[in-house]
Amino acid sequence: MSNETPSPSSPLTATTATPATPTYADPAALGLAGFALTTLVLSFVNANIIKETGAIIIVLGLAAFYGGLAQFIAGVLEWRRGNTFGLMAFCSYGAFWLSYWWLVTHLPLRADVHQAVGLYLIGWCIITAYLTLASLRTNLAVTLVLVLLTITFLFLAIGAFQNGTPAPDTMTKVGGWLGIFTAAAAFYASAGVVVNSTHKRDLLPLPTLPGR
Repeated sequence: MSNETPSPSSPLTATTATPATPTYADPAALGLAGFALTTLVLSFVNANIIKETGAIIIVLGLAAFYGGLAQFIAGVLEWRRGNTFGLMAFCSYGAFWLSYWWLVTHLPLRADVHQAVGLYLIGWCIITAYLTLASLRTNLAVTLVLVLLTITFLFLAIGAFQNGTPAPDTMTKVGGWLGIFTAAAAFYASAGVVVNSTHKRDLLPLPTLPGR
């Protein structure tokens, strides 16, 4: 039997060649956008820039559907692409926003849970810290998002432990400002993915760390 490789035009090639691997859209653009917008609006409230009592309704709508459901779906799609980091990050933060929506809508208005909320935020700080370590193999924009988010969770946790009243204290306000910067970095990372993918070239650079 001949060892020669059939030419691309050979009928044998057309009938026996391995099917091409399907190309999937990158769900990171959706996941990052859902995270960014929800974080931005809540951070304006935490920083006490927006003082309207009804602002939490807007946050909860985003938390349930865009930051929560859409971001969780993005994580599931990352699983389909074999991306463990994307699966963990988007499903985790999608679940974070869904849990935030559930907690705020089910807790009594004047329930004293500030220490429990502080512990809740410390847990998310820990998860974000080791995701930051993993992100060193992605790109600088994603790493910046997670570095800022780790610090944001830390300040919000300290603020929650210190303050049992509805008005945000200094640490919570600082966490709010850090959240705004986190959201800005996430918006850029999301824009980079969707713009570069659409234009087939790097209009918005997403550089990686040296040595990657």
